[in-house]
Amino acid sequence: MLKPNIHYRDLKDSYLFYHIAQKTKAYLEEHPGTRLYRMGIGDVSLPLCPAVIQALHEAVEDQGAKERFHGYMPECGADFLREAIAGYYGSRGVALSADEVFVSSGASDELGDLLDLFDRQSAALVLEPAYPAYVDANVMAGRRILHLAAGRENGFLPVPEEGLEADLIYLCSPNNPTGAVFTREMLRKWVDYANQRGAVILFDAAYEAFIQEPGLPHSIFEIPGARTCAIEICSLSKTAGFTGTRLGYTVIPKELERDGMSLHAMWVRNRTTKTNGVSYIIQKGGTAVFTPEGQEQIHRNIQVYKKNAQVLMDALDAAGVWYCGGKNAPYIWMQCPDGMGSWEFFDELLHKIQVVGTPGEGFGACGEGYFRFSTFGSPEDTKIAAERLLELLRGRS
Repeated sequence: MLKPNIHYRDLKDSYLFYHIAQKTKAYLEEHPGTRLYRMGIGDVSLPLCPAVIQALHEAVEDQGAKERFHGYMPECGADFLREAIAGYYGSRGVALSADEVFVSSGASDELGDLLDLFDRQSAALVLEPAYPAYVDANVMAGRRILHLAAGRENGFLPVPEEGLEADLIYLCSPNNPTGAVFTREMLRKWVDYANQRGAVILFDAAYEAFIQEPGLPHSIFEIPGARTCAIEICSLSKTAGFTGTRLGYTVIPKELERDGMSLHAMWVRNRTTKTNGVSYIIQKGGTAVFTPEGQEQIHRNIQVYKKNAQVLMDALDAAGVWYCGGKNAPYIWMQCPDGMGSWEFFDELLHKIQVVGTPGEGFGACGEGYFRFSTFGSPEDTKIAAERLLELLRGRS
């Protein structure tokens, strides 16, 4: 008799955002017609930029012309997109060869699929609070998970501790959910630790385009030694509004080896076995992101989200509430008022001011007592939500 993967029994009863959706659905059923101000799930609200739309249209026309038609694409990505991404890294001083870039349908897919490269007996380290999929993907694989606590005392940016014995290390910077960004010195400590131990860092750089402070690293490969211990995963979802279009990329340096095996070569074999690549149309649209016009246009959209962040930060400053994130990330991580629990604060926001955010507890035990706001909503909704939030917080003092 076929046995199922019993590790699914170890998963939490419901995914965080599903639970939020159920709570908001129940509220709307009890209060039909109520307008909610949604700042929970990090989905974008602005459309794809003109350069991308033009490229998508041109690619569709190509598919209708025999001489320009494309069937199966290379499993690891089209050369034109891989070269464009390598050029983007080069503009920031990071030298990559195009074949070290692997095109994917998004960072979430890659974060799970990359686990194929590693023995299931390896231990995965998650810096908590963390994006829930890091934990769930390893639970499904039956892998042992270590949790390194982060908190207000270290700005939610922990560094390796003495005695830590991790094999896979998840780092996300700018961080989801906290919005905190590692400095070069902090990342250097992780790179040094990984090289000394023979561990591998899975570096989630999905929000790098939101970093505005000079000197903060956008890529793990800005750190000396990272090419022998790190894999970087990135996405165009938040950078360029591809949440509904799905496109990302992963960088695996050729120097990255473990136990005499090249992880780069292993990933080539994995992709050529398990995928048929990303569509020509989507890859042409993605390539437009890395043109001068595309870069100017996507950063214009990013500035809208950053202005939303400033509106929320101004409200929290006026209320005297501690928070991090916002400046270099599309998330704001605030401390719940008066010692409230994060789900308790969620219910208060929903029922009193009709604002929906994300309870920190959903990102791990270290998130209890904190709350995440996404800044991807419309400026109009963000302004109203911030005004209501400030009035509520002031009313509690």
